[in-house]
Amino acid sequence: MRIFACNLERHIHNMKQYKLSAPERLAQTIQLPASKSISNRALIIYALSGGRNLPQNLSDCDDTEVIINALRTMPDEINIKAAGTAMRFMTAYLSVMRGTHVITGTERMQHRPIAILVDALRKLGAQIEYVNEEGFPPLRITGKELAGGELVIPGNVSSQYISALLMIGPMLEEGLTLQLTGDIISRPYIDLTLWMMGEFGAEAKWSSTDTITVAHKPYKSRDYFIESDWSGASYWYEMVALSGDADAEVKLTGLMDGSMQGDSTTRYIFSLLGVKTNFETQTKGVPQMVTLKKNGRGVTKLEYDFVNAPDLAQTFVVTCAALDIPFHFKGLSTLKIKETDRIAALKKEMLKLGYVIHDLNDSELYWDGERCEPDLAAGIDTYEDHRMALAFAPFALKQPGLIINNPQVVTKSYPKFWDDLKSCGFAVIED
Repeated sequence: MRIFACNLERHIHNMKQYKLSAPERLAQTIQLPASKSISNRALIIYALSGGRNLPQNLSDCDDTEVIINALRTMPDEINIKAAGTAMRFMTAYLSVMRGTHVITGTERMQHRPIAILVDALRKLGAQIEYVNEEGFPPLRITGKELAGGELVIPGNVSSQYISALLMIGPMLEEGLTLQLTGDIISRPYIDLTLWMMGEFGAEAKWSSTDTITVAHKPYKSRDYFIESDWSGASYWYEMVALSGDADAEVKLTGLMDGSMQGDSTTRYIFSLLGVKTNFETQTKGVPQMVTLKKNGRGVTKLEYDFVNAPDLAQTFVVTCAALDIPFHFKGLSTLKIKETDRIAALKKEMLKLGYVIHDLNDSELYWDGERCEPDLAAGIDTYEDHRMALAFAPFALKQPGLIINNPQVVTKSYPKFWDDLKSCGFAVIED
């Protein structure tokens, strides 16, 4: 294999760093965080239902905290920080709740586009103004009763726009008919929203392959328990896959067989990389313990379309490269508008590990085995993106002393991640 020299700029900041070293044996039971996707939907629906009891087992991540705080106090200015889900869901929520609020966020959030959602809400009659730059937060929203009706929007936009519109559908006088044009990406997240709306008494369904109808029928308040997060589980699958311990075994709590979470596909993809999933019982729809073990067999090349689970892309880029498995991943168009441009970030940070990753069409990543000289001294940058830290940390199983810069970004979805690593025997040393 040829070795290429990688010209990497070193950015040494005055920042927090963790230096990671992995244990020889991997055996632990992990209390996974609750699903962020379900928690955030449950909170909006709970508020729209006039609920008295918050859903149980809510995620303790930053994204969920900002929604809880906003719903609790409803200040004139709502700062959702770096939480993209909160920005989209709260924009729709505030459009149907009386009062005027400005919703804003971090500098990065103020450069993440939101025009498609604002235009759609305005067509429904919402009163929304851009405070600064057209098409981007902050927004000034004056909530009122909306008539509803029919909307046509592209199916290849963030599913969070679509979910935000769907969740306010039962509050609209004429309900909502939403037609999605072109390719529909992240369909499992839309299905998750529809399923949860139904859990709270709404009538919302696909009426054809590209159209969703939501009846004008108020939500019913109810007690609700949040299952664990399959996205969070993916990093433990990664550790089992990368561990040199043939008997590696990790138990994960509170996952559901037949989960509506799109990222539950992680169990299938990791089965292709030699990790076996065992549920404690055969009871579907009930949170339970899952055991991960190596089964010793994996593919020699992985091709996969992540259109329905883009948040897993970073996990599998790192895992496949570390296992020396060439890959070609498609369906990644939304990665450029996440917490950072994840396609650019992955290419740059994988160079530091010694892997030359290529991209195509702003929506594909591939690795054909091309290597370069690693340059690990500056550490892995995380770009204010929790999934960069979470996906790269398991590489410490292959590279003792791996440095993660700004590791605190994990609070966005998995605040106790570093503590969980320590409980498994990882050395997590602050530099």
